[in-house]
Amino acid sequence: MYKYRNIGLITKSGGNRVSETLATIREHLLVVGAKVLLDENAADMLDIQETSSAQQIGEGCDVAIVIGGDGTLLGAARSLAPYSVPLIGVNLGRLGFLVDVPPSDDLAVLDAVLCGQHLVEQRSLLTTEVVRNEKTVFEELALNDVVLRIRERVRLLEFETYVDGRFVSQQRADGMIAASPTGSTAYALSSGGPVLTPDMQAILLLPICSHTFSSRPVVVSDDSLVELLVRDDNRDAAQLVCDGQVNFRVHNGDRIRIRRADESVTLLHPEGHDFYELLREKLNWG
Repeated sequence: MYKYRNIGLITKSGGNRVSETLATIREHLLVVGAKVLLDENAADMLDIQETSSAQQIGEGCDVAIVIGGDGTLLGAARSLAPYSVPLIGVNLGRLGFLVDVPPSDDLAVLDAVLCGQHLVEQRSLLTTEVVRNEKTVFEELALNDVVLRIRERVRLLEFETYVDGRFVSQQRADGMIAASPTGSTAYALSSGGPVLTPDMQAILLLPICSHTFSSRPVVVSDDSLVELLVRDDNRDAAQLVCDGQVNFRVHNGDRIRIRRADESVTLLHPEGHDFYELLREKLNWG
């Protein structure tokens, strides 16, 4: 008997493998008597007219199943965070740090999770806002990271970093990554940053290709307020990117504020999930 009876299905455009897995899971859930809501992408993929918004899934579902890769889960996490709906990730992507239920034909692992045989993990989110002339002109959540970078070309960006109002540094770099512990295994890892365990209460600050060789990552408490001030002498437009998916054009003089969000994301993992085993597998540590 399922512990979760009202279930949302979330995906994004994909090939035959995604649509076949989506159709199989939906049919399986309906057979066992679950109520199923489809987001717009899932409904389009199955040629079903009735779709549900993030709000409808958030308010009407006990759990949401995300079918795809880590990027699909990132989008679902941001849209559903205000509703505290747990997420289950069915892995059809390439890496799978966040989506870890295999799309097996018999759906035994998924069934076990839906019956309550799972591990529950809370992941912190970051919230960011851009302040321009003392007014907030942009706000967004991020599960992985918030990245400040030059928008259209390879050129150094000049900015200042503050933590809780205290000046940390003035940088000339390709940009800055502010990552949650979840995001420490994403862009920050490929940029030379450390791996943070998911339960750490921290924000990782990592300059991207800094002009100063002594520049190093800094890990601060997630109770901190991180501020990035875009200096007035930049010649090119900068861009703020949340989770690699949401972009906002930044002006010289803008102040970017980053902190831990009030919302968090609940992930349901199959029993036996182990973060260090995941690192060994995905990073080929042996």
